[in-house]
Amino acid sequence: MEPINKMLNLSGRCQMDHGNKHPLEVSGLEYHYGSKCALKGVNFSITCGNRLAILGPNGAGKTTFIRLLAGLLSCQQGEISWRSKPIRDGRREIAYLPQIDRHQQNFPIRVRDVVAMGRFPHLGHFGRITSKDRAKIDQAIEVMNLEKIANRQIDQLSGGQQQRTFIARALAQEAHVLLLDEPFNGLDVESRCHLADNLRELSNSGHLIIASHHQLETVVQIFTEALVLDQTQIAFGDAAKVMNSDAVREILHSCHPNAHARTL
Repeated sequence: MEPINKMLNLSGRCQMDHGNKHPLEVSGLEYHYGSKCALKGVNFSITCGNRLAILGPNGAGKTTFIRLLAGLLSCQQGEISWRSKPIRDGRREIAYLPQIDRHQQNFPIRVRDVVAMGRFPHLGHFGRITSKDRAKIDQAIEVMNLEKIANRQIDQLSGGQQQRTFIARALAQEAHVLLLDEPFNGLDVESRCHLADNLRELSNSGHLIIASHHQLETVVQIFTEALVLDQTQIAFGDAAKVMNSDAVREILHSCHPNAHARTL
């Protein structure tokens, strides 16, 4: 397959003029469900071109954090900024890909139609697909190597093909930031390898990839940075350094005792 960074020419690329990269900044983030604290003390900054793994045990706040980034929840304390502005001002540039559920898998719709949904935020008052929209749809399909299955029903695809379809929808949206909730969950080894390659090439082309992840043995292979949560921020930084921290290993390996036995 031709490398994505040679094919990708979507305006959703994050690379700005003069070589600067758009920053995503989180400061003093805190969120409660009633009297229960789900997250507190989250502070970090990351730029496009990176792949960030969100790690932590069950109940650590990973899903809450992803939903805050996606705009499905509103910040109660602290701030999230994108391009130095409140993240709510850039919602169209951020795409959220939740875990694929049975409803999505069985819904009778073609791959091309799923990808076309990414253009909905760009449609004018009359909601008509234009030649520009069709070009963006075709390009996203090509980038994710879906041309041969573009007219197949989504329920006829493998888990890996479905994931690539939903990523193509985000590219058609011209999203800069891709938020993925456990994207490798349920995929076979070959599909995981292909998806990992896709994410690397997308970040190399200038996108920011943020994904919750639980396969500890693959973090360093797939991601450049890691954020570890346990209702508060435990660690953030270079993925290899974070995963080599004694404090992080104690928290993560206690809830994944067989992590060293699994490989990608």
